[in-house]
Amino acid sequence: MFTRKVLYAVALTSLLIGTPVVAMAADLPPAPVYKAPMAAMAPAFSWTGFYIGANLGAGWNQGNLNDSFGLFSGSANNNAAFLGGGQVGANYQINNFVLGVEGDFDWFANNNSATGTTTDGSTTISGIENPRWLTTLTGRLGIAVDRVLFYGKGGGAWVGSNNITFVDVSGAAVSLSSNNTGWVAGGGIEWAFAPNWTGKVEYDYVGLNSYSLTLPAGFTLAGDVFSTGNRNIQTLTVGINYLFNVR
Repeated sequence: MFTRKVLYAVALTSLLIGTPVVAMAADLPPAPVYKAPMAAMAPAFSWTGFYIGANLGAGWNQGNLNDSFGLFSGSANNNAAFLGGGQVGANYQINNFVLGVEGDFDWFANNNSATGTTTDGSTTISGIENPRWLTTLTGRLGIAVDRVLFYGKGGGAWVGSNNITFVDVSGAAVSLSSNNTGWVAGGGIEWAFAPNWTGKVEYDYVGLNSYSLTLPAGFTLAGDVFSTGNRNIQTLTVGINYLFNVR
């Protein structure tokens, strides 16, 4: 009998103690859910900055020469010649647009030349279009897709070229002084393969101004006007740049 009373007392005590504990546990807020911190995103590549680099490739030049008397018609369409040099410029990126300016200088290993004679045999013409160097100053506009830049360019061009020489059967000679200025338009793709290094492939078309010469007195064809036309140089190059001030 005594044992049964003790058991009742223990059970009643456990019930009285356990009830508020359960109630308190029910009132506790849920345990917080742990979330791992998000990894910081790498900043997008920026094309803003100054750059300097080098390039090499091939160039093709062509042009023609005609006279007002209709006694001569010749053209020079030369095979590909090596060219190489360097460039310097600056970019400024606004959202996905990249504005820039660039100057470059290339040596043109063009050893092609041409010789012709008027149909009456009185005058020999030699040295038609033989560019030795090419330099341009251009503006650039591009669209950047992170580390890839698609761009177009345009501006002025200057070419160093040998003169055209006219020799009469009498031995008189005169040279046509080249007017080697013009314009350039082109475009390319540039890729940032390292934080400060970019590589590019580019095509350019250089349109050169025409010029003319009137054969002076002493020539059999005195007064005949020789004029150049369709003077242009096309280039295809690959290059590499080191870009400063990349964030």
